[in-house]
Amino acid sequence: MNSQATPRERLLDAAGELFYRDGVNIGVDALCKAAGVSKKSMYQLFRSKDELIAESLASVGPSYQQALEPGVEDGATPRERILAVFEKQDLLAAGNEFFGCPFVSTAVELKNPEHPGSVVARHFKQRLTDFFRSELVAAGVDDPDAMAIQLTMAFDGASARAVVRAQALNGVGVRMAAAMLDAAGVRAAELAGQAR
Repeated sequence: MNSQATPRERLLDAAGELFYRDGVNIGVDALCKAAGVSKKSMYQLFRSKDELIAESLASVGPSYQQALEPGVEDGATPRERILAVFEKQDLLAAGNEFFGCPFVSTAVELKNPEHPGSVVARHFKQRLTDFFRSELVAAGVDDPDAMAIQLTMAFDGASARAVVRAQALNGVGVRMAAAMLDAAGVRAAELAGQAR
């Protein structure tokens, strides 16, 4: 942990790591110990553990998204950009520190759609769906809204499979997304050329 970090930053870092690895029900004592911050300080910085859950999820969200989404102007086709998300998920799931999508994990554990952490999780999951939708619009798909939701569900299902089976995906999510794109007419460039 960064010794120059403020108590707030240390709490957010520790919470992000521990909530992802051990779940949001980890005790405040263990959390404060990991952060090197007193409970009194924690409650001065955050009104409640619920607020800390939400803020820690919000702080890890952008880096998780950045690890998955391709760059803004990478020159790839919409199909390639969508499949890149599943390829990156495949790489993440192959690591020893993969415990699923942090947003889904948090929302499932909280079981309360109104919890501040669930609200943050929903926001980030919507951003992934919005990314898929914008690529599908660019590809000219007939119903980009429905297809974006389906791709998000495929992503979440692949993530859950990796965790439940405790094994790498080995391209399963990529192949599933590719089949969905094929069915929607978003084919690879070489296949599109053959279809003419």
